[in-house]
Amino acid sequence: MASDIVLELTDDNFETEVVQADTPVLVDFWAEWCMPCRMLAPTIDEIANEFQGKVKVGKVDTDSNREVSVKFGISAIPTIILFKGGEPVRKFVGVTQKQEFVDELNKAVG
Repeated sequence: MASDIVLELTDDNFETEVVQADTPVLVDFWAEWCMPCRMLAPTIDEIANEFQGKVKVGKVDTDSNREVSVKFGISAIPTIILFKGGEPVRKFVGVTQKQEFVDELNKAVG
């Protein structure tokens, strides 16, 4: 999986951990077999460490959690969605540079 501070999000806990969160949440929709997802994983871990206490970071395995993946229209992975106030505010599709995430997160917590 990922680092200790990256949440494992599922169909069962998504509502509580993301939609009802009182902080912004960065959600990585990924799958074990997806090479671009694996390439992005260290970046997600770094962001989780850098924004610890300000932003929640979690991962959804799209193979195991189809309900939430369909709900947010995940048709390509990796897809990373930034949620604020329980609503998606920014979507990144594909391997994205760390600075793009950092810029958006700084806006979200600012």
